[in-house]
Amino acid sequence: MKILKLISGISIGVLILLVSILSFTGALKLASINTIMLVGTLLWFAVTPFWMKEE
Repeated sequence: MKILKLISGISIGVLILLVSILSFTGALKLASINTIMLVGTLLWFAVTPFWMKEE
């Protein structure tokens, strides 16, 4: 389950937060931002329920 938490953390931290910062600075184009954020969001929603249900 630790690998799922790692994947979830990377998807939220890198693919969403870092891309948001890079888009604010203008380092990425809008098409790249949309694609990376979509991948990060889908990855987070796909992985998180599996480690959240552990006790």
